[in-house]
Amino acid sequence: MSSGTPETPDSSTVQRTHPDGRVSLADHVVLDDARFANHDLLPVPMERRRWGVYNYLSLWVGMAHNIPSWTLASGLVALGMDWKQAVLTIALGNLIVLAPMLLTGHAGTKYGIPFPVFARASFGLRGANLPAMLRAAVACAWFGIQTWLGGEAIFLLAGKLLGHGWQTATPVGGYPWTQWLSFLLFWALQLLIIARGMDTLRRFENWAAPVVLLGAFGLLGWITNKAGGLGPLLHQPSKLGWGHEFWKVFFPALMGMIGFWSTLSLNIPDFTRFGGSQRAQIRGQALGLPTTMTLFALLSVLVTSGSQAVYGTPIWDPIQLAAKLDNTAGILIALLTVLIATISVNIAANVVSPAYDLANLWPCRINFRRGALITGLVGVLIFPWKLISDPHVYIYTWLGVVGGLLGTVAGILIADYWLLRRTHLDLAALYRQEGRYWYHGGWNWRAVTALVTGGILAIGGSHGGPFPANGLIPALRRLADYGWAVGLTSALVLHLLLGTRIRTNH
Repeated sequence: MSSGTPETPDSSTVQRTHPDGRVSLADHVVLDDARFANHDLLPVPMERRRWGVYNYLSLWVGMAHNIPSWTLASGLVALGMDWKQAVLTIALGNLIVLAPMLLTGHAGTKYGIPFPVFARASFGLRGANLPAMLRAAVACAWFGIQTWLGGEAIFLLAGKLLGHGWQTATPVGGYPWTQWLSFLLFWALQLLIIARGMDTLRRFENWAAPVVLLGAFGLLGWITNKAGGLGPLLHQPSKLGWGHEFWKVFFPALMGMIGFWSTLSLNIPDFTRFGGSQRAQIRGQALGLPTTMTLFALLSVLVTSGSQAVYGTPIWDPIQLAAKLDNTAGILIALLTVLIATISVNIAANVVSPAYDLANLWPCRINFRRGALITGLVGVLIFPWKLISDPHVYIYTWLGVVGGLLGTVAGILIADYWLLRRTHLDLAALYRQEGRYWYHGGWNWRAVTALVTGGILAIGGSHGGPFPANGLIPALRRLADYGWAVGLTSALVLHLLLGTRIRTNH
């Protein structure tokens, strides 16, 4: 529609399409079935959809600039790449994952709905809990990883200020009790912020993004000055070259880089539902994700190269490097920067989604805040340090398997929303048992079939780490190296073939 077209009611009379293409419920519509609706799951009213380009840009700057993304390049270098190959792999992976991010994000902006409600259109009102809980489980694991790293930052940098006794305190469960205290303090701080709601998150991301950028460039300036240059790491040749050995590592590594943000490619509607326009969310995400992730990877390589020149060995962990600062002001600034960076990504990427997903599971009992608290509790019960201790396990196993499974869900959502329904949804029916998305007992078995089939193809051949060397299903071993692409493509095609009847009846 053009901007001059008057607002017109849809034929169903329950939703209105606005001049800019966004859709809202008609004024008289009440969605009060407590099994499928609560305040946090209902479509965002038009007057609250006001996120602009800068909000999405700052959201991605805040989420991309975190410790695991800083150390992605180190994982690739550890696998034999040089810094140019590592940065190229990261940049390409983020350009690729941006496509499904924008495609699924469209539904959030158009209809004002979060990811689990969006998934109801393809999986059914009850079936949507399957991809939602899958996404929530991954988010809880990531929450644990980020919270442990944030607690480690407090533990190490506070130790520089409080003296040797802080870091040599009595061990409990293999770690000093002061490290557990740091972990719990950081955990509580995050839940305190998220308890204040999405508007607080938006404001936090707005000012956190530039602070983190300044901190990263400050670290680069400090190490460059101390090294008198950026050191020998930039001149190290690749151990893989550009032949067969490189490509053998490149493709599973690329799937791992895609897997790093494959989580957000599903639940990005949780954020785009607040978008003031499609243009705002598309521009903000396109400017924010690939550029900042590539810049951050490059910064990590440059800083690490400087650390090698100064200390004789590359220090990829920014916390360990910041701990080498020798003045109180520098340590405090580094600590604040690391904490802001970690909180920024952890709340946005790993608390918002499972909070909505858990609310979708039991709307009458679980709201957004309770879902966030459950996420925090599950995150404490996970042992995240084991996932990131070995780059082979982290990139190939954790990121690869996660990417394969979530790529399958993304394929189904894209096929259903864009190819079968041509972006047309019945908004009220997403919250009503008698609606068109009820299917059979609340489940669309076509989507479940596509999910299971795509998932088996994507991760059935997983190998290495906790998996058999020749793969869980040896015949699928080769496919596992391309898990995200295999999962997305196979599930998309199968759901499209099984769901052609939807296109004719919708």
